[in-house]
Amino acid sequence: MTRVLVVEDDPQLVRALVINLQARQYGVDAAPDGTTALRLAAARQPDVVLLDLGLPDMDGVDVIRALRGWTRVPILVLSARQASDEKVAALDAGADDYVTKPFSMDELLARLRAAVRRTEAAPLGPETTEVETDEFTIDLVAKRVVRHGRDVRLTPTEWHLLEILVTNPGRLITQKHLLQEVWGVTQTSKSNYLRVYMAQLRRKLEADPSHPRYLITEPGMGYRFEE
Repeated sequence: MTRVLVVEDDPQLVRALVINLQARQYGVDAAPDGTTALRLAAARQPDVVLLDLGLPDMDGVDVIRALRGWTRVPILVLSARQASDEKVAALDAGADDYVTKPFSMDELLARLRAAVRRTEAAPLGPETTEVETDEFTIDLVAKRVVRHGRDVRLTPTEWHLLEILVTNPGRLITQKHLLQEVWGVTQTSKSNYLRVYMAQLRRKLEADPSHPRYLITEPGMGYRFEE
């Protein structure tokens, strides 16, 4: 049974989440504040955490940082905070996804299932040398991309950007992280770099660059690679 830790101080929302999760055969623990959440996470070892940022005793971002000190459990943030910088702060602290309130239960459950699938899938490690999709194949050792039997020529910057995304499949990588890793800058004002290079990668790799299947944009936050 997949165990979910719900960290939320709104009793009505907690009740709705517990009913919906239990109806789908999830095991559920609930915590009304950050202190209880950290205690339950250590004791119950959940498979995924649903976390509200506005907790009565501490900020949810601090809960994320505390959890990331010892566990890689998927963390899905549930929050009424809609500012991009707040979302980026939670993602940079180690959250895996961000769902803005109010949300549909179907969307939340779909994101939860995706987070669990990513955890169950074997993570890309040093022994992983190849990433294969229906459109293209990436050889991480030879630094080579083949699409429909033909080599795709990538610039060093395009390759670096693609490599970060494909070695973190399904994970939202923030603009700040990509800017830091690829260009050595963290200013979000430089996000036009990302837009230009992502557009170039999509033209080279996607069947329909305007409706990408693999290189996905999360507006205002970052990018993810979906296999």
